[in-house]
Amino acid sequence: MIRRTVAIAVKEFLQLFRDWRTMLTLLVMPMVLLLIYGFALSFDVEHIRLAVVDQDGTRASREVRDAFLRSGYFDLVAGGHDERSLDPLFDSGRVQAALVVPAGYGADLAGRRATTVQFVLDGADARVATVVLGYARQVVASVSPIVRGRGGPAVGLPLVWYNPDLASARFLVPGLVAFILMVSSVIATALAVVREKERGTMESLRATPMVAIELLVGKTIPYLAVASFAAGGALTIAWALFDVPVHGSLLSLALVTLLYLAGGLAFGVLISTLADTQQVAFQASLIVSMLPTLLLSGFIFPISSMPPVVQAITRIVPARYFLVALRAIVLKGAGPEVWWDQAVALVAYGVAVLGLATARTVRSL
Repeated sequence: MIRRTVAIAVKEFLQLFRDWRTMLTLLVMPMVLLLIYGFALSFDVEHIRLAVVDQDGTRASREVRDAFLRSGYFDLVAGGHDERSLDPLFDSGRVQAALVVPAGYGADLAGRRATTVQFVLDGADARVATVVLGYARQVVASVSPIVRGRGGPAVGLPLVWYNPDLASARFLVPGLVAFILMVSSVIATALAVVREKERGTMESLRATPMVAIELLVGKTIPYLAVASFAAGGALTIAWALFDVPVHGSLLSLALVTLLYLAGGLAFGVLISTLADTQQVAFQASLIVSMLPTLLLSGFIFPISSMPPVVQAITRIVPARYFLVALRAIVLKGAGPEVWWDQAVALVAYGVAVLGLATARTVRSL
């Protein structure tokens, strides 16, 4: 059995190196897509147009204004002493946010009395407004623990673990790695096996003593090796260009990535047993790998905020488990005690999909 599996793997390696299109899909496309999406996709909000209404005119009020400008998120575009000047600025879109420091602010601060500053925000774009509000709270809390935003409780100095500067790249890049590896691995294996069907070489296997599991494992090993190399390249790019280093064990990262890729490759083989042409295989692979990984894995949208029915559906999306383990290892440096259950889920997914692919292949052989 092992000898026949190795023979299939060697044959597939040779075929893979001759097929530059498949090699390009598996080896180069993940890195290119990571570069494109990594620079293009960002939740960071910068150069927020800020107006400051300083009704106190003291050194303390100027320190609050300067704290906003030093943060690097805000650009001062207007100033004054009257809150009524803000209405035309917001109506015309000249400003996105405004800081209002009331009279008596400096005296209250000097007397160690709780004081209030007002932060006015354009909420037309809810996503941007939420991010800007988080920036404002962080800046106000850094000025003094007794300063609070109007209408809210006193805010202490915030501590942000794992991503202290709140860069969206550290959240998005691991998700991009999961998304790109899944899409490229599923498409590559599906096309490779269907290509054998179109050439008629699958028919000759019926005359051999080879069983389905030998064929599938032998065909998967080369793609797993190449995809693992591509995953290493993608993670290197994430570290070098997007400042997303691996804080945890490289061995743990390699193990989890192999489990994820094995499941993706097995899924590609399963699709190939259902499709008869490369065009159908490509379209099916793209739909069933891209959309669930993008929308139902927690890559962009938190699973906890989804309806219960949709949350249940996410349990059959392997990227959901890989993302939890990947972020735990890469961002937090967590050990297996944190993500072992995610690895078990990936193993279960891979076994189930490989079992279905084997059953389908047995019928065809």
